[in-house]
Amino acid sequence: MLRVTIFCGALLLAAGSACAGAREDCDQEEDQDRTIKGCSTLVQKNPRDALALNNRGLAYSRKGDNDRAITDYNRAIGIDSKYADAFNNRGLAYESKGDNDRAIADFNKTIDIDPKYANAYYNRGRLMYWQKGDYDRAIADHTRAIEINPKIADYYNERGLAYEGNGDTARLIADFNKTIDIDPKYANAYYNRGRLM
Repeated sequence: MLRVTIFCGALLLAAGSACAGAREDCDQEEDQDRTIKGCSTLVQKNPRDALALNNRGLAYSRKGDNDRAITDYNRAIGIDSKYADAFNNRGLAYESKGDNDRAIADFNKTIDIDPKYANAYYNRGRLMYWQKGDYDRAIADHTRAIEINPKIADYYNERGLAYEGNGDTARLIADFNKTIDIDPKYANAYYNRGRLM
């Protein structure tokens, strides 16, 4: 990360604000084409810019081009083998392609790199355990995500669904209630709670 900043700093001195504008475009999330263009500019100037590769991969994923996204995540991971975000994002891209085993492997790797990466537990719990019917492990992963970041409504909603799989009505209702407490506009939590009460 530091090398990228220094490299861009040198470019700023030599080429005005071109690098700063490209970095700003690469880091924003609203316009995927703008992100791709900005990140591509940065990667062209510095092919080892793992952040730009990861961000461009995210933009490709958001556009539904998971093959190109995976290529960028692979390149980012090749540059930084401890890049937890790139592993997690690649796992999501694999999941979108229906390659659940690779997705799970990437979520596992994310957790190995950063044991406090709450979304990796959430993603693994939702995919590996909930969708495969291993509700106890899904509950354990969602519980770990909640321990790390107790303010995310999705974590409670998904754990509630896993409790449903185990037939634990009291806990599932409590989780749907907590989801609604965190986000009163979370329609699925109302639906889930309503159909089970």
